[in-house]
Amino acid sequence: MQSVSLIIQIFIVIAFGYFLGPKLSLNIRQFIFKILPYFSYILLTSVALELTLALDQINNPSTILPPALLIAFTTSFGSFFTCLIAYAIFDKESVKGKISLQLFINALKNIAKAFLALTVGIILGILFTRLNIHISFNSWYLLLVFIFLIGIELAFTHFNRTWLSWKILIVPLAAFIGSCIAGFLNYFLLGNHFTLNEMLALAQGYGWYSMSGILFTQLHSAELGGIALLTDLFREIVAILLMYTMGWRFPRPAISSAGATSMDVTLAMVKQSCGTHYVPHAMMSGLLLSLLAPLLITVFLNF
Repeated sequence: MQSVSLIIQIFIVIAFGYFLGPKLSLNIRQFIFKILPYFSYILLTSVALELTLALDQINNPSTILPPALLIAFTTSFGSFFTCLIAYAIFDKESVKGKISLQLFINALKNIAKAFLALTVGIILGILFTRLNIHISFNSWYLLLVFIFLIGIELAFTHFNRTWLSWKILIVPLAAFIGSCIAGFLNYFLLGNHFTLNEMLALAQGYGWYSMSGILFTQLHSAELGGIALLTDLFREIVAILLMYTMGWRFPRPAISSAGATSMDVTLAMVKQSCGTHYVPHAMMSGLLLSLLAPLLITVFLNF
């Protein structure tokens, strides 16, 4: 029920922005379009801060960091390359970004800004920890503000039939298949410590750490809950880095690697790195994976 509630909130907010947008004055719209790109860096800082605070709250994080990092990298890259191959087979006419010097320079600038935002978040988290400052940080409301602004921008975006194409479904399907392949690979690498169903279940979080950490703790153990939390936090960060480095050239695979987060946190990066044209791909993929993630985790854990 929590996943349904969050999804409903997202669609209400984006719909409100979409229908309100045309009624705003030109000056307000221009101001919104000007500040919108900066929200992606604010969200990056919040993600890094949450990660740092989460590490401080987990018992013996050094024992769960290696598997979490491994699962995060393999599932993110598994989704990316599965989607890349799928579109090469089923949609050879799919649009790829053009390589140019200016685009390459812009990509490097975005990467540098992204790393700076992540660094700021980590430093803030370390300072809060060292100074023994306990805060209950939740970036959800900040995220809703950003999605509201995205809705306003979508009101002035030209729609076309390709946004409703079945080929969009390749993005979330590739995320599922790529994550399952990564789950099998991780089982062979970590089989001495985890069962196959545990590895497959850990691959189904799709970056939604606030859900997966709680669900694994309730259904299995606190240890697996901690691994799930860090896995999906790292998976979100890996997806963000892929978005900035490869999104301008391979937008759909980058969105696939973002998993469930393409509908919320990484939506800012989709718009910035892949272009507004791919926002519907991100929304559809994120919606389906957000709905499926709790179900798939439960099914694999009880398989």
